[in-house]
Amino acid sequence: MAGTLFIVGTPIGNLQDLTDRARTTLAGVGLVAAEDTRRTGLLLQGLGIAVPMVSLFDANEAARTPKVIAALRDGIDVAIVSDGGMPLVSDPGFRVVRAVAEAGFEARVVPGPSAAIAALVVSGLPTDRWVFEGFLPKKPGDRRRRLEALCTEERTVVLFESPRRVGALLRAIIDVLGDRPVALCRELTKLHEATIRGPASVVAAAVGDAPLRGEVVLVVGGAADQAPADPAEAVAEARALVGAGARPRDAARTVARARSLSANEIYRLLLEPPA
Repeated sequence: MAGTLFIVGTPIGNLQDLTDRARTTLAGVGLVAAEDTRRTGLLLQGLGIAVPMVSLFDANEAARTPKVIAALRDGIDVAIVSDGGMPLVSDPGFRVVRAVAEAGFEARVVPGPSAAIAALVVSGLPTDRWVFEGFLPKKPGDRRRRLEALCTEERTVVLFESPRRVGALLRAIIDVLGDRPVALCRELTKLHEATIRGPASVVAAAVGDAPLRGEVVLVVGGAADQAPADPAEAVAEARALVGAGARPRDAARTVARARSLSANEIYRLLLEPPA
């Protein structure tokens, strides 16, 4: 009989969050494909589990996929794990799961902790409709374009970010999306777990530019969480920018991004003579 692929969730910090089913599954498979074999090796050692491992990360996933398929064909059960949380969620594994499904082998999920879900539910922001954006691009221009695409997104947005770049991300959010309500969650499930909630400007001031400790998830309120923008106030702001030397079109864009309004509408109103 062919083997089965198990997608196994592992703790994001607190080892007590490992489920009994995950423990049993990891002990029963013949191969574990791990994002970092050293880190997973410590987890398995702590559980008293000895099982062959192979690395599976972004750079080698395409090359590792045939090895996983071959193991399943030989009747070996395989588990995919990431460094923490659910595999495939901003972690490797998607190519393997797709290839396994296309080859006709069975894939099963063993649910476990998820940093995205954990941050969402503790954020205090709406949870009925939300979207996961993962890590935004590192380059400022690419990151800005991704944020601009979220200007009118009404759902709560969940982002991952390096603790070294949180300050820069918050400033970009303020610049592009406006002073949205946010929740910065770090060290989730760990001893020093902390969540800072408030307008993006307040959270940015609280964290500054110093690198934070531990993993970070940033939850951002959707456009629907902002107070309705007053077009008259927006036009007044744009006029002030023009008075300071900005071009009308640039002033309209700047204010539109901050208030999640249409730049074309602000520009049109800007060109009208004051009442």
